[in-house]
Amino acid sequence: MTAPAPAAPAGAPLPERGRPAVPPAGRSRGLYAGNTRAVVGRGLLATKSNNWLIVVSGFFEPVFYLLSLGIGFGAIVGTVQTATGAEVPYAAFIAPALLAVSAMNGAVYDSTWNVFFKLHYAKLYQGMLTTTLGPLDVALGEILLALLRGALYATGFMVIMQVLGLNLAWTAILALPAVLIIAFGFASIGMAITSYLKTFQQMDWVNFIMLPMFLFSATFYPISVYPQAIQWIIQALPLWHGVELIRSFTTGSLTEMVWVHLGYFGLMIAIGIAVTTRRLRKLFLN
Repeated sequence: MTAPAPAAPAGAPLPERGRPAVPPAGRSRGLYAGNTRAVVGRGLLATKSNNWLIVVSGFFEPVFYLLSLGIGFGAIVGTVQTATGAEVPYAAFIAPALLAVSAMNGAVYDSTWNVFFKLHYAKLYQGMLTTTLGPLDVALGEILLALLRGALYATGFMVIMQVLGLNLAWTAILALPAVLIIAFGFASIGMAITSYLKTFQQMDWVNFIMLPMFLFSATFYPISVYPQAIQWIIQALPLWHGVELIRSFTTGSLTEMVWVHLGYFGLMIAIGIAVTTRRLRKLFLN
């Protein structure tokens, strides 16, 4: 016979039937409850009911750049030399860069502006962390939501590249998992930075940082056009690593630098998740 469960202490609140008990205020909660899917599921429902038009509209920006610059302006430019010395059509040169930019934009939007609103106005995370969810559940859930958005943009853009004949090698299929890694890196760092910001004016720094990366990360022309000192600065930017990683797959110009690019984003992911988890714990559980 199973022994009866011990009685609750006098005056202790009883948990609702069918729901896990919520740790009392002041008692330390676990870092991870293994329920990231609850955060992701809630985010998908909110997107379906409120934000789907914003998500869809964000897909078209890189497509318009590709059609106007890659197809239109590309007819004047002709071919461009990649970092490995291969000559490719201009449209095939900028298309993988725009793919990386698309992944960055989707991931950064969800992990900055969206997270900022939930953090300071909707007070969503405070509510989540009064349940059995831990800060790592929340951090991973929000980052995965941003990752899904980046993956959605990337998949659609890859289809357009294939239709236009801009995937020059069979290795282009590897660009899809690479895009997920890029989106994961930007989402992790984006959420970590957002956890420190307190006003919408401070959020403007996100756009201030992203715009130069978009313009100067060898997106529209080779990095070799810059002086050597400027090249070193550009090569420290995450988008440059993303652009070169995707470009190496879509053009078939694979070198050992692929591992450097992957390692760069692996470090971004580790730092972003660690900082975000620590910040959420400090803000709401200490």
